[in-house]
Amino acid sequence: MAAAILRRARSRRRRPPASPVRAHAGPAPRPAASARLRVSAPPRLTNQALRGCRPRPLTSGPRPQPTRQLAAGSGGAGRSPRGSMAGARGAGREAAARSRSEKRPPGPEPEPEEPSLLAPAPSLGDSSDSGLSDSDSEESVFSGLEDSGTDSSEYSAEGEDGASSSGEGHSVTEKMTGQQTTGTPSPKTETAGAQGDNEYMQDSSDEEDVRNTVGNVPLEWYDDFPHVGYDLDGRRIYKPVRTRDELDQFLDRMDDPDYWRTVQDRMTGHDIRLTDEQVALVQRLQRGQFGDVSFDPYEPAVDFFSGDLMIHPVTNRPADKRSFIPSLVEKEKVSRMVHAIKMGWLQPRRPRDPTPSFYDLWAQEDPNAVLGRHRMHVPAPKLALPGHAESYNPPPEYLLSEEERLAWEQQEPGERKLNFLPHRFPSLRAVPAYRRFIQERFERCLDLYLCPRQRKMRVNVDPEDLIPKLPRPRDLQPFPTCQALVYRGHGDLVRCLSVSPGGQWLVSGSDDGSVRLWEVATARCMKTVPVGGVVKSVAWNPHPTMCLVAVAVEHAVLLLNPALGDRLAVGSTDQLLDAFTPPEEPALQPARWLAASEEERRAGLRLRICHDKPVTQVTWHGRGDYMAVVLATQGHSQVLIHQLSRRRSQSPFRRSHGQVQCVAFHPARPFLLVASQRSVRLYHLLRQELTKKLLPNCKWVSSLAVHPAGDNLICGSYDSKLVWFDLDLSTKPYRVLRHHKKALRAVAFHPRYPLFASGSDDGSVIVCHGMVYNDLLQNPLLVPVKVLRGHTLTRDLGVLDVAFHPTQPWVFSSGADGTIRLFT
Repeated sequence: MAAAILRRARSRRRRPPASPVRAHAGPAPRPAASARLRVSAPPRLTNQALRGCRPRPLTSGPRPQPTRQLAAGSGGAGRSPRGSMAGARGAGREAAARSRSEKRPPGPEPEPEEPSLLAPAPSLGDSSDSGLSDSDSEESVFSGLEDSGTDSSEYSAEGEDGASSSGEGHSVTEKMTGQQTTGTPSPKTETAGAQGDNEYMQDSSDEEDVRNTVGNVPLEWYDDFPHVGYDLDGRRIYKPVRTRDELDQFLDRMDDPDYWRTVQDRMTGHDIRLTDEQVALVQRLQRGQFGDVSFDPYEPAVDFFSGDLMIHPVTNRPADKRSFIPSLVEKEKVSRMVHAIKMGWLQPRRPRDPTPSFYDLWAQEDPNAVLGRHRMHVPAPKLALPGHAESYNPPPEYLLSEEERLAWEQQEPGERKLNFLPHRFPSLRAVPAYRRFIQERFERCLDLYLCPRQRKMRVNVDPEDLIPKLPRPRDLQPFPTCQALVYRGHGDLVRCLSVSPGGQWLVSGSDDGSVRLWEVATARCMKTVPVGGVVKSVAWNPHPTMCLVAVAVEHAVLLLNPALGDRLAVGSTDQLLDAFTPPEEPALQPARWLAASEEERRAGLRLRICHDKPVTQVTWHGRGDYMAVVLATQGHSQVLIHQLSRRRSQSPFRRSHGQVQCVAFHPARPFLLVASQRSVRLYHLLRQELTKKLLPNCKWVSSLAVHPAGDNLICGSYDSKLVWFDLDLSTKPYRVLRHHKKALRAVAFHPRYPLFASGSDDGSVIVCHGMVYNDLLQNPLLVPVKVLRGHTLTRDLGVLDVAFHPTQPWVFSSGADGTIRLFT
């Protein structure tokens, strides 16, 4: 028996060591009874213990014998079932490796280290520790996961039982069970291990790096949440904090040169700067070109097939058999159609009747029919029956004489009582063909065709009801009705006039080169100031504590202190003008402010504002510190605004919108109204923007006036129209009045009464009642109440300017006859 044990030990020593690659545990040969009895020094494990700790098999196959596992095991008497199981696993792998090495082709084998038979057995404590380690590594080794480096051919050839593990798992199990295996590891195992370590070192995927792993879901789901998705670990991906407002975006747009190529990623919310290639790609796609630069859509086409007839065919394959045999599918279709025709399901198409079908529009003449019972039904018009005049032998009284025949021929066809001339024929055979037969048949067809089928009720309207009911003029008093005073003294036509804020004084400018100051109540000329040129416009300062008159003469605007009325107002005006201190560095201005000399100051002149072009109009702001002037020039400098207290001038516009006719300040809001030839523009002075553009639809605008409330304005035009605008209603005229026969020269609103007046070249002044209601839903009431005449036409010119008294319902008018007239 001892000799048998030594022989088995020598044979085991001569075998090659077990390879660390995965071994397939196959059925091991049953050892001899003597060997089993000799090696089983430790207490023998029962089948029940082995059955409880047997691992889960990955593949089907015969299970290894427990006696073989015990022969290779080395445990003490106190080893736990798990430790025995680990020893059994190690023995099974060793047997499988031994059987595999026998199948390999012979070659140089490394000399294995000779195991010592007298090695001391592990102690009980070691066994228990090894059992614990086996239990810890049991799930990691036999977890049921297949390794990627498994040899599939060997795996299918050997019917193994138990778990298949990688080379690393095998070495770990051998350490824990105390099996010291020596030898060179397999290169396959090293390669697999290296691949496993460097699996994530290189990413071969060509997908872009998307930081937001929320997936392909609509991002609108996260609008009400602070996060925009989740990462791979389930943590929230919060939206980037955006505290930038529109001002920051504007500064970025101005400062950042790459702002135009910066876009926002909707998945992550971050700003991304496009590269030159991406910008070029976007531009190509916007132009409708191809994304690839190298693609040429106009490359010459390659003619693969020639249009010439060749000798040899393209293919010489013989025809198919199915091309000679009738189709069974078509045979089935034909049989179905034949069956349908036999059953009457399919009918042959009937040829259409080429003759047109006519019908009578008036066929339903039966009174019992639906149309006959309808009350609004109109029956077909009946032809008048022939009378004696249509006879071929009419009575003598129906025959026309020569005078009646000539009168009938001279009448219009629609005014004749008869459409024909009666003739007498000896017999019916002698009657010729009727010339108007076809024409009368055609007219009869038109009567039948164009006659309405339904009676329409006519609305009985009194024409007087269509005229709007206007109040009587006597109910709209007070308004000026008659001429009260005539102011004479100018030697030429009086172009302009203005009334003082208190209504006591009147200033007028004429072509005789003088400005006259009048007392309103007595028509007495208080002062005459020669200005040495044609006076185009005068305007009294509307501020009650200022005694100042602006006069437009040629290229300058003269500021006069008339020294009339309250001496305190006169003195305060001079103090205000003298208190100005010029700045050390004068700014560049479109006008020059010049102080008057001592001689001019005695005449009343205080300041002279010189311009480069002739001045056509001057008007004051309601507070009396600003005034606007209109220059007779082209371009953006037609309108200038002057500030009296600081002696500054500015041009508010950068470009021109046509020839400016006149300007006006809004009475309550910071608006400037500029009237050109075809339109009226409303500008906001603080915002420096165009607010509204009004279209008068007239040729051309000559004058402009704003209602004291500020919501309405009127325009006079050279085509004798007065246009009323409601600024809250529309940009089109609310009402167009055409009462004058010639061009309108001036329009004006009364500052207190609901009156407005217009002066025209026909020599008349028309006063109208214009009531503007506080109710926005009620339209203004416009009623002409009086036509005032008194001026005589001179050089085809009549009334040149009109102005209302500030407190009384009086109107002043200046004419080409050199007079000023007051109507009260």
